Amino acid sequence: MMQCPRCLNTDKAFFYRGSRGWYCRKCISFGRVMLEEENEPVSLAPVSEGSEEYTLQYPLTKAQEEIAVKCAELIDTSDVLLHCVCGAGKTELVVLSIAKMLKEKKKVCFAIPRRQVVLELRERLAGYFPKAKVVAVCGGHTEETDGDLIVCTTHQLYRYYRVFDLLILDEPDAFPFRGSEVLHGIAETSRKGHMICLSATPDQELLRKEREGSLIRLVLNRRPHGHPLPVPQIKVVPDKVMFLSLIRWLHRHRAQSCMVFVPSIKKAQYLYWFLFLLFPCCLCTSHTENRDEVIRAFREKKNGVMLCTTVMERGLTIENVQVCVYQADSRIFDEAGLVQMAGRVGRVFAYPEGDVLFLCRRRSEKAERCVKALREANLCAV
Repeated sequence: MMQCPRCLNTDKAFFYRGSRGWYCRKCISFGRVMLEEENEPVSLAPVSEGSEEYTLQYPLTKAQEEIAVKCAELIDTSDVLLHCVCGAGKTELVVLSIAKMLKEKKKVCFAIPRRQVVLELRERLAGYFPKAKVVAVCGGHTEETDGDLIVCTTHQLYRYYRVFDLLILDEPDAFPFRGSEVLHGIAETSRKGHMICLSATPDQELLRKEREGSLIRLVLNRRPHGHPLPVPQIKVVPDKVMFLSLIRWLHRHRAQSCMVFVPSIKKAQYLYWFLFLLFPCCLCTSHTENRDEVIRAFREKKNGVMLCTTVMERGLTIENVQVCVYQADSRIFDEAGLVQMAGRVGRVFAYPEGDVLFLCRRRSEKAERCVKALREANLCAV
């Protein structure tokens, strides 16, 4: 049976025989890999002495410490899923596991779906591990690809054939990793050890692996500050009235930062042209070229409005932010995405609470399931 050594594809329809032999066209965008050639693991520099020393910004809670210790014990023998609510401190939960691997002179990678989070997390981990060489590998940052701890987008894992003793995969249920057989295969062939998956909304594939025993799930339903997760209010209003409801909500939170999630770029642009006359306003979508600068300015302003699409639903922490999902009943949004959007609120110790509003044109089962899931998480955390 033919199998691509990089993406693990076995579908004959994707194999092609060229002048040098057979290769897989399913992952051809990452470069051509010949099936007949022997693939050697990529050779990287040894792990630096003392790189395992770390200092956290704040001490772990008892619940966090129990999860962190258990995870570090399990990675020697099993893959692990950390199923933790948004804002539970998933990064801090794996620091002990990273330190353990670095102490044993083993290579670690932290892979993330989105570029902005890579750059932010690299700075954070470099602060935690001051003696380690922590490098970010993503679009625009590929000059240096070797370090003790590599933080990269999932697309960049193709560079590291059979390299990592520990692969930490953040939000594997998120775009573009979710549903991509190529990226799943590349993630598998980048590691030679075990994997930790981090998710607040694990998909059926991860839960299937747990049922089959190939992965152990550890659950944490409480944020470090101990406050319950903000539960969205669902408001069903006619489409023509929805904009007025949004304006009233924004006026109520005028002294705070507000994120307004919309189902499309076109809708975001449409609302922006009306709202920028009334509020300090910015636009952040997949078409925003200077996205990092927009996010930085929004953070610093502390009382503006960001109109955004699902590209901003994960990995972003803003102090004292409130969230409204406009047309939350749209087919563009799914339950996991709604949970993530609501999870932007109340993440930091100084502002552990906040307001989440789902504006719907009709009754939405997805929105109701999201509310139910967050209420159940709060009950389990007690």
